[in-house]
Order: sequence, then C-alpha cells, then structure tokens
Amino acid sequence: MIVPISKINNHVGEEVTIRGWMYNKRGSGKILFLQLRDGSGMIQAIVAKEDVSNEVFKKGENLTMESAVKVTGTVSKHPKFDDVFELQVKNINIIHLNKDEYPISKKGHGPDFLLNHRHLWLRSKKQWAIQRVRNTIINATYEYLNKNGFIKIDSPIFTPNACEGTTELFEVDYFDEGSAYLSQSGQLYLEAAIFSVGKAFDFGPVFRAEKSKTRRHLTEFWMMDAEAAFVKHEENMQIQEELITYIVEKVLGNNQKELKILERDIEPLKKIKPPFIRKTHAEVIKELHEMGSDIGNNDDLGADDETMLTKKYDKPIFVEKYPAEVKAFYMKRDTENPKLALCDDLLAPEGYGEIIGGSQREDDYDTLLTRIKEQNLSVEEFNWYLDLRKYGSAPHSGFGYGLERLTAWICGLQHIRETIPFPRMISRLTP
Repeated sequence: MIVPISKINNHVGEEVTIRGWMYNKRGSGKILFLQLRDGSGMIQAIVAKEDVSNEVFKKGENLTMESAVKVTGTVSKHPKFDDVFELQVKNINIIHLNKDEYPISKKGHGPDFLLNHRHLWLRSKKQWAIQRVRNTIINATYEYLNKNGFIKIDSPIFTPNACEGTTELFEVDYFDEGSAYLSQSGQLYLEAAIFSVGKAFDFGPVFRAEKSKTRRHLTEFWMMDAEAAFVKHEENMQIQEELITYIVEKVLGNNQKELKILERDIEPLKKIKPPFIRKTHAEVIKELHEMGSDIGNNDDLGADDETMLTKKYDKPIFVEKYPAEVKAFYMKRDTENPKLALCDDLLAPEGYGEIIGGSQREDDYDTLLTRIKEQNLSVEEFNWYLDLRKYGSAPHSGFGYGLERLTAWICGLQHIRETIPFPRMISRLTP
C-alpha cells in the first residue's frame, strides 16, 4: 500500500510503501537511518541489518543524496516523541541512484551559489516549508474573497498603458500596434469588471523594471488586486484587515510544522487580530521625526522609515491619507482636505513594512480627466478608463498585496528572493 508521508500517522503498525527521495543518511555497521521526503512530508526510515536481507542492507549503504527510492516497511511511533513516526524498513527499491556528488552539500553555501542552483535548492527543508506557507496564503486569499462575494477576473499581462506612468515598466514591441508594457497591476481592468460583477480580484505575475536591489524588491512577482463597487475608503481598509487576519489564522492553523522548520517565532503572528493600528500620514511623519528620521512632510514613506516605524508596534499599521501629490492620479481626494488622497498603505510589524497599498478610486469623470492631464498622461489611451465614469459611475475602492512580501513577513525571512520559486532580479534571469 503506497502512502504519502503526510498520512503516515494513520497507519501505525501497518506495512506501507513510500515513494520519494533520500535527502540525508547516517549510521553504519548494523543500522542505517535514512531521511526520506516525498513532497508531502519527511520521515526517518530505519534499516536494521538483522531485519533485512544482505541485499537490502547493501542498497541502503549505497544510497546517495537525492536518490529516488521506493521504501517498504512497518510504521512505528518514535520512542520519545508522540507526534513523530518512523518506518522500520523491510525492502528498498532504488528508482534512480545518483552517481555524481549532489552539488548542495551540508556545508554552508553563499546566496549566489544557492540561487545559481535554485532548481535544486528548492528541495531543502527550509525552501520546502516556505513554498507550503506560500501555498496556504494563496488558498486562504481565494477562500476569504470567494466567501465575501469577490469573483476572479483575469486581467491582461500586455497593456497599452500603465497605472502610474511607464518609467518603471518593461516596454515591448507589439506587432503593428506599437509599444506595449508588461503589467504592473491589474487594477484598471478590475475597475471595469466590477461594473459587471460587483466585486472582483485577480492574482498573477506582474513586472517592474525598477532598478532596485533591496531585500524587498523583485523584477517579477505575484500580486493580488481586488476591487469592489459601492465600497468607500473606510470599508476598504476593513476588508484588508479581515483578509490579513484570515490569512495569518490559516497559516497558524495549517503550517505549524513548516513554521517550526523556519524557526519562526509565532507569538507575533498570534497578535494579528483586529483592530489594526490606524494613523494618518501626517501623524506618522511627526512620529518618525521624533524617532530621528529626516523624512519630508510631503514625502512618501521609504523602506528605512517603514522599518523604523513597524519595529515599534506589534500589529499591522494602516498609514492613510497621504499627500495627493505623491500618489497616483486615480486616487480620490479627501472631501475634508482636498490636498490628501483617500488611500492607505498597510505595513506589517517586526520591521517588514508595506504589504498592501489601496485607495478609494476617483469616480467623477471631469475630475479624473483633469488628473490625467495634470500628470501629462495620454487622454486617448485612457479613454476606455474614463468611460467607466461616463456610464453608471459609482463609488468604488480597491487594494493590492504583494505575495512575496506577505510570505516573507509570515515566514520571518529577511529577503523576499526565497519566497518565490525562481526569483527574477535585475542581475538574475536564471535558472
């Protein structure tokens, strides 16, 4: 009976077969301890010379790292730990024996070496754990949004224009149509969709040509954008708060094993409960000045400012109502102070900084047209977007999160390059 390692606890005392890979081995003489994994989990398989034939024991001795195997044995509980199980081996079938030395050994390797061997590095315990947490975050996002009336709408990756200008986008020749750009966000297209379906989200790769080498930036990353009709600024923040809370709860519920492998302190994650902290941009600037920052009164927050601020608090922080001059043309202004935009950035605690950006969108045709002209954008290229304000315009809001930044925070990682299977950065295009 073939059983995945993740279900092995249901078969104590039974003979089962595991198909997977040997990622480590120790022991010699009369007993071998094989560390096996099959994608669903990891287990120790014990090969005792007195319990198997000489041929089977020899196979165990000859196994090399990352060889593919099929191992049969009896499931037993670990003598010391109630929630740990082992396999008492009876037979070994070698599917593929590695003859070359596995490139990633037990000794330490630098980040460049590991990234050059990313296709193999993904097999390590830590990377396995990160990708499983990432998967939980993705599934939790779908679950929350589906439960709350959002449907998935797929936005295009090739776009004729940009959400916020084209200086940080990849430009490509698009047949006889001239220039096109790789999408940096599906937001504008989701805004069109909500006038059909009410609430919509997309989830896919986006691209930024920004020449940044910080630990928070990738050239290609995955973003979830959500938009909702008849939702204003305050409700928009509430949705973000509920979504992040839901995601963290799911990870804590489903990924204790993975978080332990990552040595993630889960106490900070347990504190992610509503209400989150809310501060205006002006309040945050004042606070940062008191902490020694030289940020300008009308400046957007930089990475250093976000780090400084979020190390001070144990909950996510909404920073809302930024000066409109530093924000995108599509953001609605605050009626109480037209110099401010009805927008928010959600910053993760523990120094991780921004994970979500959102705003109420400008729903008035004439006002949006003026904003487009003020920023020297092509009115012709945005005519379709302006049409949304000509036919049945309504208040609406939206937000987007970066999957890799969210994963880095929840996993407790220092660099987001480990959160995506194959990172693309300004100096890396392979493997």
